[in-house]
Amino acid sequence: MASEEEAAAAAAAKLERLLQWLQALQYSSNPLSYFFVNKVELRGCNIKYCGQNKGFGVFSSNDVSDGVLLVVPLDLAITPMRVLQDPLIGPECRSMFEEGEVDDRFLMILFLMLERLRNNSSWKPYLDMLPTTFGNPLWFTDDELLELKGTTLYRATELQRKRLLSLYEDKVKGLVQKLLILDGDLESEVCFEDFLWANSVFWTRALNIPLPRSYVFPQVQEDQDSQSSLSIDSGVSHSDISAGDLTDRKDEERSKVPGVDGQFNETVWVEGLVPGIDFCNHDLKAVATWEVDGTGMTTGVPHSMYLLSGSILNEISCFSHDIFAHLTRKAEKTSFQMEKEITISYGNKGNEELLYLYGFVIDNNPDEYLMVHYPVEAIQNAPFSDSKMQLLEAQKAEMRCLLPKRLLAHGFFPAGTTSNDDNGKGKSEKICSFSWSGQRRMPSYANKLVFPEEFLSTLRTIAMQEDELFKASSFLEELVGSEGVRQPTDTEVRTAVWEACGDSGALQLLFDLLQTKVMNLEENSGTEDCDTELLEKAHDVKNIEQCESKDTDESGHNKFMSRNRWSSIVYRKGQKQLARLFLKEAEHVLHLSLSEGE
Repeated sequence: MASEEEAAAAAAAKLERLLQWLQALQYSSNPLSYFFVNKVELRGCNIKYCGQNKGFGVFSSNDVSDGVLLVVPLDLAITPMRVLQDPLIGPECRSMFEEGEVDDRFLMILFLMLERLRNNSSWKPYLDMLPTTFGNPLWFTDDELLELKGTTLYRATELQRKRLLSLYEDKVKGLVQKLLILDGDLESEVCFEDFLWANSVFWTRALNIPLPRSYVFPQVQEDQDSQSSLSIDSGVSHSDISAGDLTDRKDEERSKVPGVDGQFNETVWVEGLVPGIDFCNHDLKAVATWEVDGTGMTTGVPHSMYLLSGSILNEISCFSHDIFAHLTRKAEKTSFQMEKEITISYGNKGNEELLYLYGFVIDNNPDEYLMVHYPVEAIQNAPFSDSKMQLLEAQKAEMRCLLPKRLLAHGFFPAGTTSNDDNGKGKSEKICSFSWSGQRRMPSYANKLVFPEEFLSTLRTIAMQEDELFKASSFLEELVGSEGVRQPTDTEVRTAVWEACGDSGALQLLFDLLQTKVMNLEENSGTEDCDTELLEKAHDVKNIEQCESKDTDESGHNKFMSRNRWSSIVYRKGQKQLARLFLKEAEHVLHLSLSEGE
Protein backbone atom coordinates (compact mmCIF):
# COMPACT_ATOMS: atom_id res chain seq x y z
CA MET A 1 0.00 0.00 0.00
CA ALA A 2 1.31 3.45 -0.94
CA SER A 3 2.00 5.90 1.88
CA GLU A 4 -0.51 8.65 2.53
CA GLU A 5 1.95 11.22 1.15
CA GLU A 6 2.43 9.28 -2.10
CA ALA A 7 -1.30 8.74 -2.45
CA ALA A 8 -2.01 12.44 -1.89
CA ALA A 9 0.55 13.44 -4.54
CA ALA A 10 -0.92 11.02 -7.08
CA ALA A 11 -4.43 12.26 -6.25
CA ALA A 12 -3.39 15.87 -6.80
CA ALA A 13 -2.09 15.05 -10.28
CA LYS A 14 -5.31 13.19 -11.16
CA LEU A 15 -7.41 16.06 -9.86
CA GLU A 16 -5.54 18.59 -11.98
CA ARG A 17 -6.18 16.50 -15.11
CA LEU A 18 -9.86 16.17 -14.18
CA LEU A 19 -10.32 19.92 -13.75
CA GLN A 20 -8.81 20.48 -17.20
CA TRP A 21 -11.04 17.78 -18.67
CA LEU A 22 -14.15 19.37 -17.19
CA GLN A 23 -13.55 22.33 -19.52
CA ALA A 24 -12.35 20.33 -22.54
CA LEU A 25 -13.92 19.77 -25.94
CA GLN A 26 -15.82 16.48 -25.95
CA TYR A 27 -17.79 14.34 -28.36
CA SER A 28 -21.50 15.01 -27.87
CA SER A 29 -24.21 12.36 -27.58
CA ASN A 30 -26.66 14.91 -28.95
CA PRO A 31 -27.15 14.21 -32.67
CA LEU A 32 -27.63 17.93 -33.31
CA SER A 33 -24.00 18.71 -32.44
CA TYR A 34 -20.91 16.54 -32.73
CA PHE A 35 -18.84 18.35 -30.12
CA PHE A 36 -19.41 20.53 -27.08
CA VAL A 37 -17.42 22.21 -24.34
CA ASN A 38 -18.11 20.52 -21.00
CA LYS A 39 -18.48 23.88 -19.23
CA VAL A 40 -18.71 22.36 -15.76
CA GLU A 41 -18.92 25.31 -13.39
CA LEU A 42 -17.51 25.06 -9.86
CA ARG A 43 -19.26 28.20 -8.57
CA GLY A 44 -19.09 27.68 -4.83
CA CYS A 45 -17.11 24.47 -4.32
CA ASN A 46 -13.95 22.53 -5.09
CA ILE A 47 -13.24 18.82 -5.48
CA LYS A 48 -10.62 17.66 -2.98
CA TYR A 49 -8.84 14.51 -1.89
CA CYS A 50 -10.16 13.09 1.39
CA GLY A 51 -7.68 10.27 2.05
CA GLN A 52 -7.07 6.71 0.88
CA ASN A 53 -10.18 5.32 2.52
CA LYS A 54 -12.66 7.95 1.37
CA GLY A 55 -11.26 9.07 -1.99
CA PHE A 56 -12.47 12.43 -3.28
CA GLY A 57 -15.18 14.75 -2.01
CA VAL A 58 -16.75 18.14 -2.73
CA PHE A 59 -15.96 21.07 -0.40
CA SER A 60 -17.31 24.60 -0.15
CA SER A 61 -14.99 27.34 -1.43
CA ASN A 62 -16.97 30.58 -1.40
CA ASP A 63 -20.49 31.73 -0.59
CA VAL A 64 -22.91 32.06 -3.49
CA SER A 65 -26.04 34.15 -3.16
CA ASP A 66 -28.30 31.78 -5.06
CA GLY A 67 -26.93 28.66 -3.37
CA VAL A 68 -25.89 27.03 -6.69
CA LEU A 69 -22.55 25.41 -5.90
CA LEU A 70 -21.87 23.30 -9.00
CA VAL A 71 -23.39 23.10 -12.49
CA VAL A 72 -22.87 20.15 -14.86
CA PRO A 73 -24.35 20.03 -18.40
CA LEU A 74 -26.29 16.80 -18.79
CA ASP A 75 -24.60 16.25 -22.16
CA LEU A 76 -21.64 15.16 -20.04
CA ALA A 77 -23.66 12.47 -18.24
CA ILE A 78 -23.13 8.79 -19.04
CA THR A 79 -26.62 7.61 -19.95
CA PRO A 80 -28.10 4.84 -22.10
CA MET A 81 -28.72 7.44 -24.84
CA ARG A 82 -25.03 8.34 -24.92
CA VAL A 83 -24.02 4.67 -25.20
CA LEU A 84 -26.45 3.93 -28.03
CA GLN A 85 -25.24 7.02 -29.93
CA ASP A 86 -21.56 6.22 -29.37
CA PRO A 87 -19.90 5.54 -32.75
CA LEU A 88 -18.08 2.46 -31.43
CA ILE A 89 -20.50 0.78 -29.02
CA GLY A 90 -23.83 1.99 -30.43
CA PRO A 91 -23.93 -0.05 -33.66
CA GLU A 92 -22.99 -3.25 -31.83
CA CYS A 93 -25.45 -2.87 -28.95
CA ARG A 94 -28.50 -1.20 -30.48
CA SER A 95 -30.06 -4.42 -31.83
CA MET A 96 -29.32 -6.27 -28.59
CA PHE A 97 -31.01 -3.49 -26.63
CA GLU A 98 -34.03 -3.22 -28.93
CA GLU A 99 -34.58 -6.99 -28.82
CA GLY A 100 -34.44 -7.01 -25.02
CA GLU A 101 -31.24 -9.06 -24.76
CA VAL A 102 -29.64 -6.38 -22.57
CA ASP A 103 -31.01 -3.51 -20.50
CA ASP A 104 -29.92 0.09 -20.13
CA ARG A 105 -27.83 -0.65 -17.04
CA PHE A 106 -25.86 -3.22 -19.02
CA LEU A 107 -25.16 -0.58 -21.67
CA MET A 108 -23.66 1.86 -19.16
CA ILE A 109 -21.61 -0.81 -17.41
CA LEU A 110 -20.28 -1.99 -20.78
CA PHE A 111 -19.39 1.61 -21.70
CA LEU A 112 -17.46 2.11 -18.46
CA MET A 113 -15.58 -1.14 -18.90
CA LEU A 114 -14.64 -0.43 -22.51
CA GLU A 115 -13.56 3.15 -21.87
CA ARG A 116 -11.33 1.96 -19.03
CA LEU A 117 -9.58 -0.47 -21.39
CA ARG A 118 -9.27 1.84 -24.41
CA ASN A 119 -5.82 3.35 -24.82
CA ASN A 120 -7.13 6.59 -26.28
CA SER A 121 -10.28 7.07 -24.20
CA SER A 122 -11.40 10.68 -23.89
CA TRP A 123 -12.88 9.71 -20.52
CA LYS A 124 -9.53 8.79 -18.96
CA PRO A 125 -9.19 11.91 -16.71
CA TYR A 126 -12.59 11.13 -15.18
CA LEU A 127 -12.13 7.35 -14.94
CA ASP A 128 -8.70 7.77 -13.31
CA MET A 129 -10.41 9.62 -10.45
CA LEU A 130 -12.67 6.70 -9.63
CA PRO A 131 -11.81 4.03 -7.05
CA THR A 132 -9.97 0.95 -8.30
CA THR A 133 -11.44 -1.30 -5.61
CA PHE A 134 -14.65 -1.14 -3.60
CA GLY A 135 -15.94 -2.02 -0.16
CA ASN A 136 -19.03 -3.94 -1.20
CA PRO A 137 -19.13 -7.72 -0.54
CA LEU A 138 -18.48 -8.56 -4.21
CA TRP A 139 -14.89 -7.42 -3.57
CA PHE A 140 -14.44 -9.26 -0.27
CA THR A 141 -11.87 -12.00 0.14
CA ASP A 142 -13.22 -15.43 1.04
CA ASP A 143 -12.28 -14.87 4.68
CA GLU A 144 -13.97 -11.47 4.75
CA LEU A 145 -17.12 -12.88 3.17
CA LEU A 146 -17.32 -15.48 5.94
CA GLU A 147 -17.87 -12.60 8.36
CA LEU A 148 -21.30 -12.20 6.72
CA LYS A 149 -22.32 -15.84 7.05
CA GLY A 150 -25.84 -16.13 8.44
CA THR A 151 -26.91 -12.74 7.08
CA THR A 152 -29.04 -11.96 4.06
CA LEU A 153 -26.02 -10.44 2.33
CA TYR A 154 -23.96 -13.63 2.47
CA ARG A 155 -26.30 -15.61 0.24
CA ALA A 156 -27.12 -12.58 -1.92
CA THR A 157 -23.42 -11.97 -2.60
CA GLU A 158 -22.80 -15.60 -3.56
CA LEU A 159 -25.71 -15.51 -6.02
CA GLN A 160 -24.67 -12.15 -7.46
CA ARG A 161 -21.08 -13.27 -8.00
CA LYS A 162 -22.29 -16.29 -9.96
CA ARG A 163 -24.72 -14.19 -11.99
CA LEU A 164 -22.10 -11.58 -12.89
CA LEU A 165 -19.54 -14.22 -13.82
CA SER A 166 -22.07 -15.95 -16.07
CA LEU A 167 -23.03 -12.63 -17.68
CA TYR A 168 -19.36 -11.82 -18.26
CA GLU A 169 -18.62 -15.16 -19.91
CA ASP A 170 -21.83 -15.27 -21.99
CA LYS A 171 -22.12 -11.69 -23.25
CA VAL A 172 -19.48 -9.28 -22.04
CA LYS A 173 -16.06 -10.82 -22.67
CA GLY A 174 -16.44 -11.55 -26.38
CA LEU A 175 -18.26 -8.29 -27.08
CA VAL A 176 -15.61 -6.12 -25.38
CA GLN A 177 -12.83 -7.98 -27.17
CA LYS A 178 -14.58 -7.36 -30.49
CA LEU A 179 -15.04 -3.65 -29.72
CA LEU A 180 -11.38 -3.24 -28.76
CA ILE A 181 -10.30 -4.84 -32.04
CA LEU A 182 -12.63 -2.50 -33.96
CA ASP A 183 -10.94 0.35 -32.08
CA GLY A 184 -7.54 -0.85 -33.31
CA ASP A 185 -6.45 -2.35 -29.99
CA LEU A 186 -5.08 -5.85 -30.49
CA GLU A 187 -3.14 -6.11 -27.22
CA SER A 188 -5.42 -5.25 -24.29
CA GLU A 189 -6.58 -8.24 -22.30
CA VAL A 190 -10.13 -8.44 -21.00
CA CYS A 191 -10.72 -9.88 -17.52
CA PHE A 192 -13.62 -10.33 -15.11
CA GLU A 193 -12.18 -7.77 -12.68
CA ASP A 194 -12.70 -5.03 -15.29
CA PHE A 195 -16.38 -5.98 -15.55
CA LEU A 196 -16.72 -6.15 -11.76
CA TRP A 197 -15.13 -2.70 -11.49
CA ALA A 198 -17.54 -1.20 -14.04
CA ASN A 199 -20.50 -2.84 -12.30
CA SER A 200 -19.44 -1.35 -8.96
CA VAL A 201 -18.83 2.10 -10.45
CA PHE A 202 -22.35 2.12 -11.84
CA TRP A 203 -24.09 1.00 -8.65
CA THR A 204 -22.13 3.36 -6.39
CA ARG A 205 -22.41 6.48 -8.57
CA ALA A 206 -25.52 6.33 -10.78
CA LEU A 207 -28.36 8.76 -10.14
CA ASN A 208 -32.00 8.54 -11.21
CA ILE A 209 -32.34 11.70 -13.31
CA PRO A 210 -35.67 13.33 -14.25
CA LEU A 211 -35.30 14.58 -17.82
CA PRO A 212 -37.74 16.24 -20.22
CA ARG A 213 -38.91 13.73 -22.80
CA SER A 214 -37.84 16.09 -25.57
CA TYR A 215 -34.26 15.87 -24.26
CA VAL A 216 -34.23 12.09 -24.07
CA PHE A 217 -35.93 11.71 -27.46
CA PRO A 218 -34.90 14.84 -29.39
CA GLN A 219 -36.41 13.56 -32.64
CA VAL A 220 -39.89 13.58 -31.09
CA GLN A 221 -41.42 17.04 -30.79
CA GLU A 222 -43.42 17.51 -27.63
CA ASP A 223 -46.67 19.36 -28.36
CA GLN A 224 -49.08 17.74 -25.94
CA ASP A 225 -48.04 19.43 -22.67
CA SER A 226 -51.37 21.15 -22.14
CA GLN A 227 -53.66 18.40 -23.38
CA SER A 228 -53.85 16.41 -20.20
CA SER A 229 -53.01 16.66 -16.55
CA LEU A 230 -50.13 14.50 -15.38
CA SER A 231 -50.14 12.14 -12.45
CA ILE A 232 -47.51 12.25 -9.75
CA ASP A 233 -45.63 9.03 -8.94
CA SER A 234 -43.37 9.00 -5.92
CA GLY A 235 -41.45 5.98 -7.21
CA VAL A 236 -40.29 2.78 -5.60
CA SER A 237 -39.26 2.77 -1.95
CA HIS A 238 -36.66 0.52 -0.39
CA SER A 239 -39.46 -1.57 1.07
CA ASP A 240 -39.21 -3.61 -2.14
CA ILE A 241 -35.92 -5.16 -1.02
CA SER A 242 -35.54 -8.92 -1.20
CA ALA A 243 -32.67 -11.32 -0.62
CA GLY A 244 -32.44 -12.46 -4.22
CA ASP A 245 -32.56 -9.10 -5.99
CA LEU A 246 -30.86 -6.58 -3.75
CA THR A 247 -29.49 -4.70 -6.73
CA ASP A 248 -33.01 -3.99 -7.97
CA ARG A 249 -33.48 -1.39 -5.23
CA LYS A 250 -32.36 1.31 -7.61
CA ASP A 251 -35.47 0.65 -9.67
CA GLU A 252 -35.93 3.03 -12.54
CA GLU A 253 -38.74 5.54 -12.23
CA ARG A 254 -40.18 6.30 -15.66
CA SER A 255 -43.39 8.17 -15.10
CA LYS A 256 -45.16 11.41 -15.89
CA VAL A 257 -44.35 13.99 -13.22
CA PRO A 258 -44.21 17.77 -12.99
CA GLY A 259 -41.37 19.12 -15.14
CA VAL A 260 -37.95 19.70 -13.67
CA ASP A 261 -38.40 23.50 -13.61
CA GLY A 262 -41.85 23.48 -12.07
CA GLN A 263 -43.48 23.41 -15.49
CA PHE A 264 -45.74 20.48 -16.21
CA ASN A 265 -43.93 18.55 -18.92
CA GLU A 266 -43.70 14.84 -19.51
CA THR A 267 -40.61 13.66 -17.67
CA VAL A 268 -38.62 10.49 -18.20
CA TRP A 269 -36.53 9.08 -15.38
CA VAL A 270 -33.15 7.97 -16.70
CA GLU A 271 -30.30 6.46 -14.73
CA GLY A 272 -26.87 7.90 -15.39
CA LEU A 273 -23.53 9.04 -14.01
CA VAL A 274 -22.97 12.80 -13.74
CA PRO A 275 -19.24 13.64 -13.44
CA GLY A 276 -18.69 16.21 -10.70
CA ILE A 277 -21.98 15.65 -8.86
CA ASP A 278 -20.98 12.04 -8.25
CA PHE A 279 -18.03 13.10 -6.08
CA CYS A 280 -20.45 14.16 -3.32
CA ASN A 281 -20.33 11.76 -0.40
CA HIS A 282 -23.26 10.60 1.75
CA ASP A 283 -24.23 11.91 5.16
CA LEU A 284 -27.32 11.47 7.30
CA LYS A 285 -27.32 15.25 7.81
CA ALA A 286 -26.78 16.28 4.20
CA VAL A 287 -25.97 19.93 3.51
CA ALA A 288 -26.89 19.99 -0.18
CA THR A 289 -29.15 18.46 -2.79
CA TRP A 290 -29.03 18.04 -6.56
CA GLU A 291 -31.67 19.21 -9.00
CA VAL A 292 -32.19 19.34 -12.76
CA ASP A 293 -32.54 22.66 -14.59
CA GLY A 294 -34.36 21.89 -17.83
CA THR A 295 -34.75 25.42 -19.17
CA GLY A 296 -31.73 27.19 -17.71
CA MET A 297 -33.88 29.59 -15.70
CA THR A 298 -32.06 28.73 -12.45
CA THR A 299 -28.46 28.27 -13.55
CA GLY A 300 -28.30 29.84 -16.99
CA VAL A 301 -27.34 26.40 -18.39
CA PRO A 302 -30.27 24.55 -20.03
CA HIS A 303 -30.44 20.80 -19.49
CA SER A 304 -28.02 20.79 -16.57
CA MET A 305 -27.79 19.28 -13.11
CA TYR A 306 -26.77 21.53 -10.26
CA LEU A 307 -25.81 21.21 -6.61
CA LEU A 308 -27.89 23.41 -4.32
CA SER A 309 -26.86 24.48 -0.83
CA GLY A 310 -29.16 23.29 1.94
CA SER A 311 -29.42 26.79 3.43
CA ILE A 312 -31.04 28.00 0.20
CA LEU A 313 -33.05 24.83 -0.23
CA ASN A 314 -35.15 25.46 2.84
CA GLU A 315 -36.05 28.97 1.67
CA ILE A 316 -37.62 27.76 -1.57
CA SER A 317 -41.39 27.86 -1.35
CA CYS A 318 -42.51 27.64 -4.97
CA PHE A 319 -42.56 23.85 -4.96
CA SER A 320 -45.11 21.77 -3.11
CA HIS A 321 -43.66 19.11 -0.81
CA ASP A 322 -44.90 16.23 -2.96
CA ILE A 323 -43.44 17.65 -6.18
CA PHE A 324 -40.19 18.62 -4.49
CA ALA A 325 -39.70 15.07 -3.19
CA HIS A 326 -39.31 13.82 -6.77
CA LEU A 327 -36.49 16.13 -7.66
CA THR A 328 -34.31 16.43 -4.57
CA ARG A 329 -32.24 14.58 -2.05
CA LYS A 330 -33.00 15.68 1.51
CA ALA A 331 -30.73 18.35 2.98
CA GLU A 332 -30.75 20.06 6.36
CA LYS A 333 -30.55 23.83 6.71
CA THR A 334 -27.02 24.88 7.52
CA SER A 335 -25.07 28.11 7.57
CA PHE A 336 -22.28 28.47 5.02
CA GLN A 337 -18.82 27.38 6.16
CA MET A 338 -15.62 27.63 4.14
CA GLU A 339 -13.87 24.32 3.39
CA LYS A 340 -16.82 22.32 4.76
CA GLU A 341 -17.52 19.06 2.94
CA ILE A 342 -20.69 19.25 0.87
CA THR A 343 -22.59 16.03 1.36
CA ILE A 344 -25.85 14.75 -0.07
CA SER A 345 -28.18 12.01 1.13
CA TYR A 346 -28.36 8.72 -0.77
CA GLY A 347 -31.74 8.17 0.90
CA ASN A 348 -32.98 6.50 4.08
CA LYS A 349 -31.10 3.24 3.67
CA GLY A 350 -30.21 0.54 6.16
CA ASN A 351 -26.71 -0.90 6.45
CA GLU A 352 -27.72 -3.94 4.42
CA GLU A 353 -28.38 -1.74 1.40
CA LEU A 354 -25.49 0.66 2.04
CA LEU A 355 -22.95 -2.16 2.32
CA TYR A 356 -24.27 -4.14 -0.66
CA LEU A 357 -24.54 -1.21 -3.06
CA TYR A 358 -22.09 1.42 -1.82
CA GLY A 359 -19.57 -0.48 0.29
CA PHE A 360 -19.93 1.34 3.61
CA VAL A 361 -22.04 1.19 6.77
CA ILE A 362 -23.18 3.67 9.42
CA ASP A 363 -22.71 2.70 13.04
CA ASN A 364 -26.03 2.97 14.91
CA ASN A 365 -27.84 3.63 11.65
CA PRO A 366 -31.33 5.02 12.45
CA ASP A 367 -32.66 3.57 9.17
CA GLU A 368 -31.58 0.00 9.92
CA TYR A 369 -34.06 -2.77 9.16
CA LEU A 370 -34.39 -6.54 9.38
CA MET A 371 -35.58 -8.64 6.47
CA VAL A 372 -37.80 -11.64 7.25
CA HIS A 373 -39.20 -13.97 4.62
CA TYR A 374 -41.11 -17.22 4.43
CA PRO A 375 -39.68 -19.57 1.78
CA VAL A 376 -42.18 -20.23 -0.99
CA GLU A 377 -41.03 -23.82 -1.38
CA ALA A 378 -42.05 -24.55 2.21
CA ILE A 379 -45.71 -23.84 1.40
CA GLN A 380 -45.76 -26.70 -1.08
CA ASN A 381 -45.12 -29.11 1.79
CA ALA A 382 -47.76 -27.54 4.04
CA PRO A 383 -51.20 -29.14 4.49
CA PHE A 384 -53.86 -27.94 2.00
CA SER A 385 -51.16 -26.12 0.03
CA ASP A 386 -53.33 -25.63 -3.08
CA SER A 387 -56.12 -23.87 -1.17
CA LYS A 388 -53.62 -21.70 0.67
CA MET A 389 -51.85 -20.73 -2.53
CA GLN A 390 -55.16 -19.61 -4.02
CA LEU A 391 -55.84 -17.40 -1.00
CA LEU A 392 -52.29 -16.03 -1.09
CA GLU A 393 -52.62 -15.13 -4.76
CA ALA A 394 -56.03 -13.53 -4.17
CA GLN A 395 -54.63 -11.21 -1.51
CA LYS A 396 -51.41 -10.44 -3.44
CA ALA A 397 -49.49 -11.84 -0.52
CA GLU A 398 -46.04 -10.62 0.44
CA MET A 399 -43.67 -13.49 1.26
CA ARG A 400 -41.02 -11.07 2.51
CA CYS A 401 -41.18 -8.06 4.75
CA LEU A 402 -38.85 -5.41 6.09
CA LEU A 403 -38.94 -4.56 9.76
CA PRO A 404 -37.46 -1.05 10.16
CA LYS A 405 -35.95 -0.19 13.51
CA ARG A 406 -38.38 2.73 13.87
CA LEU A 407 -41.33 0.31 14.22
CA LEU A 408 -40.05 -0.69 17.66
CA ALA A 409 -40.86 2.80 18.98
CA HIS A 410 -44.56 1.88 18.70
CA GLY A 411 -44.26 -1.54 20.37
CA PHE A 412 -44.27 -2.96 23.89
CA PHE A 413 -40.52 -2.49 24.40
CA PRO A 414 -39.61 0.90 22.88
CA ALA A 415 -36.58 1.60 25.10
CA GLY A 416 -33.58 2.76 23.09
CA THR A 417 -35.52 3.28 19.87
CA THR A 418 -36.90 6.43 18.34
CA SER A 419 -39.34 7.10 15.56
CA ASN A 420 -38.70 9.59 12.77
CA ASP A 421 -42.21 9.15 11.39
CA ASP A 422 -44.71 11.94 11.28
CA ASN A 423 -48.19 11.14 12.57
CA GLY A 424 -47.20 7.59 13.41
CA LYS A 425 -46.61 6.49 9.83
CA GLY A 426 -44.25 3.77 10.99
CA LYS A 427 -47.01 2.10 12.95
CA SER A 428 -48.54 -1.11 11.67
CA GLU A 429 -52.17 -0.74 10.61
CA LYS A 430 -54.82 -3.33 11.35
CA ILE A 431 -56.51 -4.57 8.22
CA CYS A 432 -59.96 -4.52 9.83
CA SER A 433 -61.37 -2.75 12.87
CA PHE A 434 -64.52 -4.83 13.24
CA SER A 435 -65.75 -8.43 13.08
CA TRP A 436 -68.04 -9.53 10.25
CA SER A 437 -69.57 -12.32 12.30
CA GLY A 438 -69.47 -10.52 15.64
CA GLN A 439 -67.67 -13.54 17.09
CA ARG A 440 -64.08 -12.23 16.95
CA ARG A 441 -63.18 -9.17 18.99
CA MET A 442 -60.25 -6.90 18.30
CA PRO A 443 -57.23 -8.00 20.40
CA SER A 444 -55.96 -5.76 23.18
CA TYR A 445 -52.50 -5.58 21.63
CA ALA A 446 -53.73 -4.25 18.24
CA ASN A 447 -52.44 -0.72 18.83
CA LYS A 448 -48.98 -1.93 19.80
CA LEU A 449 -48.50 -4.51 17.09
CA VAL A 450 -45.32 -3.54 15.22
CA PHE A 451 -45.44 -6.14 12.47
CA PRO A 452 -46.81 -5.20 9.00
CA GLU A 453 -50.37 -6.37 8.54
CA GLU A 454 -49.76 -7.56 4.98
CA PHE A 455 -47.07 -10.00 6.13
CA LEU A 456 -49.13 -11.15 9.11
CA SER A 457 -51.99 -11.91 6.73
CA THR A 458 -49.60 -14.05 4.67
CA LEU A 459 -48.56 -15.97 7.78
CA ARG A 460 -52.20 -16.36 8.91
CA THR A 461 -53.00 -17.98 5.57
CA ILE A 462 -50.04 -20.34 5.73
CA ALA A 463 -50.90 -21.39 9.30
CA MET A 464 -54.63 -21.99 8.64
CA GLN A 465 -56.23 -25.30 9.59
CA GLU A 466 -58.81 -27.12 7.48
CA ASP A 467 -61.85 -25.73 9.32
CA GLU A 468 -60.41 -22.19 9.14
CA LEU A 469 -59.96 -22.50 5.39
CA PHE A 470 -63.61 -23.51 5.10
CA LYS A 471 -64.72 -20.52 7.22
CA ALA A 472 -62.73 -18.07 5.15
CA SER A 473 -64.19 -19.47 1.93
CA SER A 474 -67.69 -19.21 3.37
CA PHE A 475 -67.18 -15.59 4.39
CA LEU A 476 -65.97 -14.69 0.91
CA GLU A 477 -68.86 -16.54 -0.75
CA GLU A 478 -71.33 -14.57 1.38
CA LEU A 479 -69.61 -11.37 0.35
CA VAL A 480 -69.44 -11.87 -3.42
CA GLY A 481 -72.24 -14.41 -3.88
CA SER A 482 -72.15 -18.05 -4.89
CA GLU A 483 -72.45 -17.07 -8.55
CA GLY A 484 -69.08 -15.35 -8.37
CA VAL A 485 -70.41 -12.09 -9.82
CA ARG A 486 -67.15 -10.41 -8.90
CA GLN A 487 -63.79 -11.31 -7.42
CA PRO A 488 -63.12 -10.26 -3.80
CA THR A 489 -60.52 -7.56 -3.32
CA ASP A 490 -57.21 -8.34 -1.66
CA THR A 491 -58.36 -6.40 1.43
CA GLU A 492 -61.54 -8.46 1.65
CA VAL A 493 -59.55 -11.70 1.41
CA ARG A 494 -57.21 -10.59 4.20
CA THR A 495 -60.15 -9.61 6.37
CA ALA A 496 -61.86 -12.96 5.82
CA VAL A 497 -58.65 -14.80 6.72
CA TRP A 498 -58.32 -12.84 9.98
CA GLU A 499 -62.00 -13.41 10.77
CA ALA A 500 -61.55 -17.15 10.27
CA CYS A 501 -58.35 -17.80 12.19
CA GLY A 502 -57.23 -14.80 14.25
CA ASP A 503 -53.58 -14.11 15.03
CA SER A 504 -52.20 -16.98 17.12
CA GLY A 505 -51.11 -19.22 14.26
CA ALA A 506 -49.46 -16.34 12.40
CA LEU A 507 -47.69 -15.07 15.51
CA GLN A 508 -46.37 -18.53 16.30
CA LEU A 509 -45.04 -18.80 12.75
CA LEU A 510 -43.50 -15.33 13.01
CA PHE A 511 -41.88 -16.24 16.32
CA ASP A 512 -40.37 -19.34 14.72
CA LEU A 513 -39.05 -17.35 11.74
CA LEU A 514 -37.43 -14.75 13.98
CA GLN A 515 -35.98 -17.38 16.28
CA THR A 516 -34.44 -19.12 13.26
CA LYS A 517 -33.11 -15.75 12.09
CA VAL A 518 -31.39 -15.22 15.44
CA MET A 519 -29.90 -18.72 15.39
CA ASN A 520 -28.55 -18.28 11.85
CA LEU A 521 -27.00 -14.92 12.68
CA GLU A 522 -25.31 -16.19 15.85
CA GLU A 523 -24.27 -19.63 14.62
CA ASN A 524 -21.00 -18.55 13.02
CA SER A 525 -20.08 -15.32 14.80
CA GLY A 526 -21.65 -15.46 18.25
CA THR A 527 -23.95 -12.98 19.92
CA GLU A 528 -24.26 -9.23 19.61
CA ASP A 529 -21.99 -8.89 22.66
CA CYS A 530 -19.27 -10.85 20.83
CA ASP A 531 -19.40 -8.36 17.97
CA THR A 532 -19.29 -5.44 20.39
CA GLU A 533 -16.14 -6.89 21.95
CA LEU A 534 -14.50 -7.32 18.54
CA LEU A 535 -15.21 -3.71 17.61
CA GLU A 536 -13.85 -2.47 20.92
CA LYS A 537 -10.60 -4.37 20.30
CA ALA A 538 -10.10 -2.54 17.01
CA HIS A 539 -8.04 0.04 18.87
CA ASP A 540 -7.24 2.50 16.12
CA VAL A 541 -10.53 3.23 14.38
CA LYS A 542 -9.02 6.20 12.55
CA ASN A 543 -6.64 3.87 10.77
CA ILE A 544 -9.05 1.03 10.38
CA GLU A 545 -8.40 1.01 6.63
CA GLN A 546 -4.80 -0.13 7.23
CA CYS A 547 -5.79 -3.72 6.52
CA GLU A 548 -2.24 -4.88 5.73
CA SER A 549 -0.99 -4.12 9.22
CA LYS A 550 -0.16 -7.21 11.30
CA ASP A 551 0.80 -5.29 14.44
CA THR A 552 -0.59 -6.74 17.65
CA ASP A 553 -0.98 -5.37 21.14
CA GLU A 554 0.20 -6.93 24.40
CA SER A 555 -2.78 -9.29 24.47
CA GLY A 556 -2.06 -10.53 20.93
CA HIS A 557 -4.98 -8.73 19.27
CA ASN A 558 -4.46 -6.94 15.95
CA LYS A 559 -4.27 -3.20 16.39
CA PHE A 560 -5.90 -2.75 13.01
CA MET A 561 -8.96 -4.31 11.47
CA SER A 562 -9.67 -4.26 7.74
CA ARG A 563 -12.37 -1.85 6.65
CA ASN A 564 -14.32 -4.71 5.07
CA ARG A 565 -14.27 -6.76 8.25
CA TRP A 566 -15.25 -3.77 10.37
CA SER A 567 -18.19 -3.01 8.06
CA SER A 568 -19.31 -6.65 8.18
CA ILE A 569 -19.26 -6.73 11.98
CA VAL A 570 -21.13 -3.43 12.31
CA TYR A 571 -23.78 -4.69 9.86
CA ARG A 572 -24.26 -8.13 11.42
CA LYS A 573 -24.28 -6.67 14.94
CA GLY A 574 -27.18 -4.43 13.93
CA GLN A 575 -28.99 -7.40 12.42
CA LYS A 576 -28.57 -9.43 15.61
CA GLN A 577 -29.83 -6.54 17.72
CA LEU A 578 -32.95 -6.08 15.61
CA ALA A 579 -33.63 -9.81 15.39
CA ARG A 580 -33.56 -10.08 19.19
CA LEU A 581 -35.75 -7.01 19.68
CA PHE A 582 -38.39 -8.10 17.16
CA LEU A 583 -38.28 -11.64 18.56
CA LYS A 584 -39.05 -10.19 21.99
CA GLU A 585 -42.02 -8.28 20.54
CA ALA A 586 -43.31 -11.38 18.74
CA GLU A 587 -43.02 -13.56 21.82
CA HIS A 588 -44.89 -11.07 23.99
CA VAL A 589 -47.71 -10.58 21.50
CA LEU A 590 -48.00 -14.35 20.99
CA HIS A 591 -48.49 -14.85 24.72
CA LEU A 592 -51.15 -12.13 24.80
CA SER A 593 -52.92 -13.69 21.83
CA LEU A 594 -53.00 -17.11 23.45
CA SER A 595 -54.16 -15.71 26.78
CA GLU A 596 -57.05 -13.90 25.10
CA GLY A 597 -58.34 -17.10 23.57
CA GLU A 598 -57.07 -16.45 20.07
